Amino acid sequence: MGITSGLVLYAVIWFMTFLVVIPIRIETQGDRGEIEPGTHAGAPETHYLRQKAVITTVLAALLWALIAAIILSGVITVNDFDWFDRLPDPQ
Repeated sequence: MGITSGLVLYAVIWFMTFLVVIPIRIETQGDRGEIEPGTHAGAPETHYLRQKAVITTVLAALLWALIAAIILSGVITVNDFDWFDRLPDPQ
């Protein structure tokens, strides 16, 4: 795995993890009962975005290290996903 593919893999993992972490511990205006006029009751009151970004960065780094180790060790290769025998046999 090259540097560019490692960075792309980390970016994909980071954004996927971020989308999972965003809804955790969110407090909406409707939950608090203090709805600002002109806004939706589901609008976030406090979102803790900085803490979620830090948590996402740590989780993404751990997941990236695990996935990169699996890729670099050769435990799982592209040929393992060749269910229709379209790739040449590895040598």
